[in-house]
Amino acid sequence: MLIYTLFMNSTYCIDPFNRKRLPTLEVRIGTLNLGGANPIRLQSMTTTDTMDTDASVAQSIRMIDAGCELVRLTAPSKNEAENLGVIHQKLNELGYRVPLVADIHFTPNAAEIAAKLIEKVRVNPGNYADKKKFEELDYTDESYQEELARIEHKFTPLVLLCKEHGTAMRIGTNHGSLSDRILSRYGDTPEGMVESAMEFIHICEKNDYHNLVISMKASNTLVMVQAYRLLVHRMMLNGRCYPLHLGVTEAGDGEDGRIKSAVGIGALLEDGIGDTIRVSLTEEPEFEIPVARKLAEKYTGQNTFPINAPEVSLAHNPFEYHRRESMEVHNIGGKHVPVVVADLSTKTDISPANFFGFGYNYSVSLDKWNLQDLAADYVYVGENHLTFEVPGTLGVICDFEHWKTNYAERAGFYPLIHAAQLEEIATNQRAFLQIQAEDSIPSELGNYKNLILVLSTTYDNKTQLFRRFFSQLKQLQHPHAVILKIASNETDTEKFQLNVSSDAGSVLIDGYGDGLWIRSSQPLTLSNSTAFGILQATRTRISKTEYISCPSCGRTLFDLQETTAKIRERTSHLKGIKIGIMGCIVNGPGEMADADYGYVGTGPGKINLYKEKTVVRKNVVAEEAVDALIELIKEHGDWVEQV
Repeated sequence: MLIYTLFMNSTYCIDPFNRKRLPTLEVRIGTLNLGGANPIRLQSMTTTDTMDTDASVAQSIRMIDAGCELVRLTAPSKNEAENLGVIHQKLNELGYRVPLVADIHFTPNAAEIAAKLIEKVRVNPGNYADKKKFEELDYTDESYQEELARIEHKFTPLVLLCKEHGTAMRIGTNHGSLSDRILSRYGDTPEGMVESAMEFIHICEKNDYHNLVISMKASNTLVMVQAYRLLVHRMMLNGRCYPLHLGVTEAGDGEDGRIKSAVGIGALLEDGIGDTIRVSLTEEPEFEIPVARKLAEKYTGQNTFPINAPEVSLAHNPFEYHRRESMEVHNIGGKHVPVVVADLSTKTDISPANFFGFGYNYSVSLDKWNLQDLAADYVYVGENHLTFEVPGTLGVICDFEHWKTNYAERAGFYPLIHAAQLEEIATNQRAFLQIQAEDSIPSELGNYKNLILVLSTTYDNKTQLFRRFFSQLKQLQHPHAVILKIASNETDTEKFQLNVSSDAGSVLIDGYGDGLWIRSSQPLTLSNSTAFGILQATRTRISKTEYISCPSCGRTLFDLQETTAKIRERTSHLKGIKIGIMGCIVNGPGEMADADYGYVGTGPGKINLYKEKTVVRKNVVAEEAVDALIELIKEHGDWVEQV
């Protein structure tokens, strides 16, 4: 009921139909200004042991040389906090004056030491003054207020120290590390994440301390985006919007990590939300910075189509995910997962070998098609002729005149038409209608119940144009299924994936889209895997194993990159299974709360294995832990042999 009331009576950004940056307070972090009119700042976190001064300094320099504007280091105890001062001094002596951030969990005394030595501290409300034992607690209103008073008593000394020394603070809520107290009252929800942060914000404001940055991180992009939106709404009501640090925690590595980060961070940047970003990859931290830079650059100097916002109202609830109800046409729309459309229209002399790029292998000796997990549902051939039989599971889309002349009588072949060609097809004909998001919706659309709309635009403000289109569809009461068509001429592979993922991901997170069609100059295999990756990252279609892998830091108790690669090699065929790989107990059962199985460092060379949130094997020797994880998956009936 609360979320519904918010949807009806509030906002979460300046204008959901025109991107305008959220005006936030300007915060001073050493020599760096963050928020306000300042550019989006890029940051990352070291993976070295903070007590290893030389290694920490060397890695910090690599990060700074890559463009990192804020360097975060872990401070799990007083010793590490004190050594931050040594690291800070050595960097300054070498001419590197980028602000340092102390990452604090569980240890208020370490935070208080760091606040006197470096420019910023990060605290997690879930474990700074609270505990997480997955216990369900029962509070009366009176006893809950007593808990808040206890937290204020424990947190206030740090607030006063930061105020005295001019130290900035990030209040960093994590979805997976909400305290038992918050979980007992609000559940494992975005609302609980926001409330956890607001409690600490109110204590800061009570002490007239406003040098704050706030974050709402989660490995689930839907939860992450909803939490930030709800936080902005609450800060607006509070009369003061603090700068926001954006990140998808435990995004993973490689292609999946980049796509997932772009989906979550991009969805917020699309609405002008975000003042600093950290792309959390299970890779060396200096590799995160170029990715973050490319993502931030997407939102500068764009070619936008002006939208008159008053002409439409938001047709979805931005604080909760609900997929738009659409009309089912064959395997598109209704309750079906979003389809993927491959594009072969630029090819000539199409052969079965071309189908390998989107998940279909043809065996000549067996005269048989084999489908991979990432097999597209439709292929667009344009005006090309097919001289061979295609798999029966694959639909073929052709240009209208080509279809009319050659394929009108063949099952599984469908025309792609423009609005001007509607009168040339029967009202019950199954067809794909191309529509530009900036154009008017055809007045006769309601007469054609078997149309699937293919929505695209050449403008850069795709999110806003697509939102307007879906709002207009709702006003006109047209339930047609809609495929999102995203075109990109980007030649840089990484930038292509980031741009397309943020464009499509933001719309899918809003609950729109019954399919995804990527048209690009990139290899077909890349476009196809990107489409499936976007659907996986938005939780709209699960087609492969998902790895919730932390980016490593000085607390990590094993080689995360090597271990992640080993686990991926053994388990990548387990479609739909979620595996959490966490370097330490801080990012353990909480951060991987959404995972089916967990692999968590608990001490040097020791691993705890989890089934969901429950530890089932303790202190497994690291050399045997991957095999033990496989056995655990088998014991619970989730293992299948790789074909």
